[in-house]
Formats: sequence, structure tokens, C-alpha cells
Amino acid sequence: MSSGGRAAQLKHTGLRPGWTTGACATAATTAAYTALLTGEFPDPVTITLPKGQTPSFALAVESLDAGTDPNAGTGAGTGAGSATAGVVKDAGDDPDVTHGALIRSTVRLLPAGSGVVFRAGPGVGTVTLPGLPLEVGEPAINPVPRQLMREHVAEVAARHGGTGDVEITVSVDNGAEIARSTWNPRIGILGGLSILGTTGVVVPYSCSAWIDSIRRGVDVARAGGLTHVAGCTGSTSERTVTELYELPEIALLDMGDFAGAVLKYVRRHPVDRLTLCGGFAKLSKLAAGHLDLHSARSQVDKGFLAALARTGGASEALAAEIAAANTGLAALRLCEAAGVPLGDLVAARARDEALAVLRGAPVAVDVICIDRAGTVVGRSALAGPGAGDLPGA
Repeated sequence: MSSGGRAAQLKHTGLRPGWTTGACATAATTAAYTALLTGEFPDPVTITLPKGQTPSFALAVESLDAGTDPNAGTGAGTGAGSATAGVVKDAGDDPDVTHGALIRSTVRLLPAGSGVVFRAGPGVGTVTLPGLPLEVGEPAINPVPRQLMREHVAEVAARHGGTGDVEITVSVDNGAEIARSTWNPRIGILGGLSILGTTGVVVPYSCSAWIDSIRRGVDVARAGGLTHVAGCTGSTSERTVTELYELPEIALLDMGDFAGAVLKYVRRHPVDRLTLCGGFAKLSKLAAGHLDLHSARSQVDKGFLAALARTGGASEALAAEIAAANTGLAALRLCEAAGVPLGDLVAARARDEALAVLRGAPVAVDVICIDRAGTVVGRSALAGPGAGDLPGA
């Protein structure tokens, strides 16, 4: 669903959106760096999110610590060694385990040319296993929040005469305890939470509301005369299918984790062609027969992936490595290195599972698996009733 569709959904349900940990960390970083350069904390502090929203955040913590300024004499900095600002996360009406958490950012000036360096403070996890979008040893601050903080650091530097060379240490009060309620320890993020968010906004959907929005999306597409729709797990997959097929926005169904909801509704309200696009790990769950792809209700089955890889030529040694892999993405990378087309195998099996749910409805299906960057890592052929008469068959 587009951002406008999400806004309409929230207005209809009366649910209040909130802010991601990444947005809160960006606000705290912006305030702390501003204080380092000017001696004053902006309160509230306003940031710009990836889709253009400009929320303001009240500061719960502010501290300016004396120390040596590595840029002394350059006109950048106040002479303070570091500054800390903190924001309390408001998740709106979403039942988020991090709602009410105090997210702090401590910013320290670095010598010119150092760039922006990220550190994990107390309550923020560290990546300890491969297969995640960050290297082993990196703080669990995801790529989009990192970019958002870099952009705001650059804006503050330009406004107040800084160099933009800083160390940013993000921490979350009681984050290690909160993280026990997440999947972080199982996937090798140890010591605390991840700093997350791709849009900065937490959209509170109940399952019934989200499923209803999927159904309305199908209705709108059919009413508009569209014969090809795409069920997407998120904004990256929406972008991928848009680039591949030049589909209009109303053809994009915000499937999220609810693959079953899309398939069951399209079974009763068919379109000629349905493309399913999402992350490799999520679609491997569909390939294994799961219709709800949420991490709390289905898990990536590495044993299933190992068995599937064997059908594509994987050796027993490689299959054993796949079965022991930390994540689905790590299993995929092992197969890519060995020349085993696990991405295509998962896409084809997911397509076949989708066709089984459709039960002969006049809908042709293809599946596209992507990685976190949006690169296509697996793709099925188009199959199902009428597939031979459609483009791309």
C-alpha cells in the first residue's frame, strides 16, 4: 500500500502511528551534534524522514561534556568532547516491545576526514554471525538508519560550520533485557536491540485491518481493469516489481507477511496474473508451505532449504552447511558460491505452493526473490491457467 493508502487506513481505523528506533536515534544524533557545534540543544528537534515527513521529538536527556575538540582551530566545535541526547520512543498504537524505551545518542567529534563512525552503546546489539545486512562485529544499526543519521549530520555540519566527522554511539536503556523478547539472540545479534526502520514510521496494523487492506487493493485493481497485480512484502519488493513490470501503484498489494490472505482472496476474485515478490527468507517460508510469513509464526527451515538445494545439485557437504547456516540469506550465499541455484528453486517451489492454494482459479503466478538491497536472487517461470498466453511466459 502507498503512504497515502496507509494514511487512509490509519484514519479509517483511528490507529495512531509511531516512530521507529532509527528515527529516534536520528533525532537524538541531530540534537547532540547541534549542541557540540553550538553549545545549545534544539528541543524539540525536527528531522526529515525518507518519505518527507518532518516529525519533532522532545528531548528526555541532554548532556554536554567538556573535553578536547580534535577540530580546535578550524572553527568547528565548541571545545566539548561529546554530547548526549535522548528520545523516548513512541510506537503509537503498535504493540511494539520498544515502546517507551529511551534511545540515546552520544556524538563525539573526530579529526577532519574521519567520516561518520557508528558504535554500539549499552543496550544496542552487535552482529556476531554472517548472513545479516551488516558485517560481523558491526553495531546492529541497520543501513537505512545509518544513512538517515549521516544525512542529518551533514545538514547540521553545513548549517553550523562543522566538518561532519563524528563518532555516533547509540544506546538503549534496558535494551539488552528488551532484546530477550526478540529474535536477535537466535540470529547472532548479541547484547541488545537493533536500530531499525526503513521509513521512520511505525504503522500500527491489526491483522484484520491489514488483510482487509489487501482485499480492497485487489478490488481496486480489478475495478481499474488491471490484469496483473503484485503481492509485495515491503517497499523494496514494490520497487523491484515496478522496475521489472512498470506496474501502476494500484497494482501493488501491500502483502506484508500475509501471503495466504492474498492468495485466498485472489482465488475468489481472480486476475490474469499474480506476481509475488519478497525477500528470499520470507518466500522460502511460502515454499515450505507457510502462508503467514511473520517471524513470530513461521521460521526459515534450513533443513528444507538443504533438501531443496540437493535437487539443484548440492553436495552432501554443502547441504550440511546449509542446514547449519545462521540465516536464510547465509544459506543462499553458500549456494551462490557453489553455483547451486537455490534462489530459483525457492521461487519455483513458492510458485507451486501458491498455485496449490489458488486451486485451479484462472490465475497465472510467478515469484521473484530478492535480497535486502533489492537485487533479484531467484525467479520462477510463469505458470498456471492461461500462462502461455501472457507476456513473460
